[in-house]
Amino acid sequence: MGRGRVEMKRIENKINRQVTFSKRRNGLLKKAYELSVLCDADVALIIFSSRGKLYEFGSVGIESTIERYNRCYNCSLSNNKPEETTQSWCQEVTKLKSKYESLVRTNRNLLGEDLGEMGVKELQALERQLEAALTATRQRKTQVMMEEMEDLRKKERQLGDINKQLKIKFETEGHAFKTFQDLWANSAASVAGDPNNSEFLVEPSHPNVLDCNTEPFLQIGFQQHYYVQGEGSSVSKSNVAGETNFVQGWVL
Repeated sequence: MGRGRVEMKRIENKINRQVTFSKRRNGLLKKAYELSVLCDADVALIIFSSRGKLYEFGSVGIESTIERYNRCYNCSLSNNKPEETTQSWCQEVTKLKSKYESLVRTNRNLLGEDLGEMGVKELQALERQLEAALTATRQRKTQVMMEEMEDLRKKERQLGDINKQLKIKFETEGHAFKTFQDLWANSAASVAGDPNNSEFLVEPSHPNVLDCNTEPFLQIGFQQHYYVQGEGSSVSKSNVAGETNFVQGWVL
């Protein structure tokens, strides 16, 4: 007599459920082993019980089988991805092209071109846009001019301070120089007016100016040296030429 057909539903009896789990778990692990041996297949089996206990089987190791599975899964995803990527890029290119055409048309309208196809509402919107742009431009221009004026005022104040400092320095140095000149003039005047001060007395190089013969003369032949008798001297004039062997000059 054969076994009856088992109804596929959760076993409510806890003991019967545990017994059935143990029997079928062992049978599943046995079938996995037989499959790996008979067919030379890489088999990995992972089972978690209702209590969270782990049961596993791997013909070549669980980790290596899982790594192989991940590689195959990623390859399958990458093979299917180029089509999706190409389609998304085509959609992106279409969007960018339409956006570029819209921007070119708007730019021409702002320049006053291609206005014939625009309606009243579009022209009014364009007018408001131009007025807003003109207002913003004028505000920015005013702000820039005010900033430049403020910078020029700062530079003017700085130059004024530098000018004041240079003026004070010049006046101080000029006063000091003038004081030095006055002291020098007073000192020179006092030295010149004091006859007893011998520091600046100038003595002539000759005792008597009349003794110096400054007129040019020409002598032919030998030279005669005369000794002039000074005042109060006992030495008389003598002709030195008599003491030499030279003949005296021509006697006219």
